[in-house]
Amino acid sequence: MNVSIIILILIIIFFTIFILYSITYNKFQYYIIKINEVEGKIDETLRAKYDSIIEVNNIIKECIKTKKEIVDDISKLKKEEISSFELDRVLSSALSKINFIKNQYDELKKNERLGKLIYEIEDMNESLQAYKKFYNETIVLYNKLIRIFPYNVLGIILKYKEKTFFDGKDMNDDNIKDFKL
Repeated sequence: MNVSIIILILIIIFFTIFILYSITYNKFQYYIIKINEVEGKIDETLRAKYDSIIEVNNIIKECIKTKKEIVDDISKLKKEEISSFELDRVLSSALSKINFIKNQYDELKKNERLGKLIYEIEDMNESLQAYKKFYNETIVLYNKLIRIFPYNVLGIILKYKEKTFFDGKDMNDDNIKDFKL
């Protein structure tokens, strides 16, 4: 009779551990899935923004009758491997150049196709802002799990690492100069 009680207790302990493991694992997976989804949306929006900026570049060249690339640094991006964060920075810089040039030429201000594309890019920027905010908020929650007990135990077992914010800032390193504007 004692042996059967011990076996029953071991079975209860095993199932309790299994249930706690499952709950903890599922919580990690929930945040990982959310992070992956929003990363996909950010990448998709950045690709669309890239394509639109290339199209805007071509419209401007056509309107002002120049062969010079308006946003010359953007055409090289397909050959480089850069992060979404760096791509976002380059595209934002390109858009600033485009807006500056657009304001220099009356024919560009009147071009409906150009105006529509720039409006679409601004709409993409708003979506990107929302995606980045959601991404960073989810990263905060995920990183909290990595640090608190009992989640940190499972995080160590599954080799989960803390993630950086969209801007590339790592709050846990000693480099205080990795913040970028």
